[in-house]
Amino acid sequence: MAVLAECPICHKKQAIKNSDCECGQWLVRRQNGKQTRNPKTKYWIQYRLDDGKQKKKCIGLSIDEAKDADGKHGTMKREGRLKGSVFDVKPESRMSFKELSKWFLGLEKVKSLAYFGTLTIYLNKFNSEFGDIAVGELKPADLENLQAKRKAEGCADSTIDQEIGAARTMINKAFDNEKVGGGVVRVFKKVKKTLKRNSNARDRILSPIEFQRLMDNAPRHTKLILLTAFYTGMRKGEILKLTWDKLDLKKKVIKLGAEDTKDKEARTIPICEELLQVLSTIPRPIRDLQETYVFTYKGQPVKDIRTGLIDACEKAGIPYGRFEKDGFIFHDLRHTFNTYMRKAGIAESVIMEITGHSTREMFDRYNTVDADDARIAIDKFRGFVQDQKNGT
Repeated sequence: MAVLAECPICHKKQAIKNSDCECGQWLVRRQNGKQTRNPKTKYWIQYRLDDGKQKKKCIGLSIDEAKDADGKHGTMKREGRLKGSVFDVKPESRMSFKELSKWFLGLEKVKSLAYFGTLTIYLNKFNSEFGDIAVGELKPADLENLQAKRKAEGCADSTIDQEIGAARTMINKAFDNEKVGGGVVRVFKKVKKTLKRNSNARDRILSPIEFQRLMDNAPRHTKLILLTAFYTGMRKGEILKLTWDKLDLKKKVIKLGAEDTKDKEARTIPICEELLQVLSTIPRPIRDLQETYVFTYKGQPVKDIRTGLIDACEKAGIPYGRFEKDGFIFHDLRHTFNTYMRKAGIAESVIMEITGHSTREMFDRYNTVDADDARIAIDKFRGFVQDQKNGT
């Protein structure tokens, strides 16, 4: 058993008595009779299991904690309580949720996520409740109490689940990187979601007449975005982040890379004649196509169109809002596209390819079957029966 020091430069693990690493980095300095350790040095414990295998475990930046862990391991081994398992000084017993969030949100892969901003908001909200407590102290009852509290505050079930879901995503990532143990993961697994399966599936679609009224009352920059959504079924984020290098007006397609889509899969979206005529009216830059956004307002990329959309809905006599009766929101244009494509007789596999739905379940959530569909189906059924009776 031993405590080892890891060089912050070359990461070699060595005896803590060494003042300098072989690479020249200092580990310990002595000035005026005082000893100072490099604050960037990590400390490990090295030990053997009962089966003879040698193991190392990173404890952190404190040599005192490493010595304590080494001593505790020795005591457990002498008392026969180790039983061949890896000695685990659980980091979650010392790390708070705020500290874990700082690590998680600092990861480059996490920062590149399309929903990074939303993820940050939900984690900050979660930390307003649990940010200062150690990760390992959280219990399932704490999360259930949070669900009840958010419900009492008037939060939607989906919003409550997204807040806890953001923390769950962070915990899973931390577990994969050995920052927390399986016990913390199990805490989140034991808590059921507030939202019942498919209970938030929307069936609002805009009729062609409603859409025309919306277009007649929307400001130009909002109108262009609405038209693109209506004729492509693209998500709002995909549209707002669209750059000119993704558009090929000659071939009449929009080419999205894996980095541009929610499901991280590239796809090609055809452009119909109506949309092509509108896109052709937008001034196209001569250079920097990759950096120049298609949809801008006063020279700046459009970040959100909610204000313009709400105003246009009010003028068009269309209720706006997720919780309003027959209320319309931007994402309903994706429902509208899927439903009208299916009504037009387009194969479901083709629609799924255009919209980027990877599963039939998700496609069904965006495909609305209404009374007209039911009537057509009954008429087809009746016709089939009649043909059978007539022997045709």
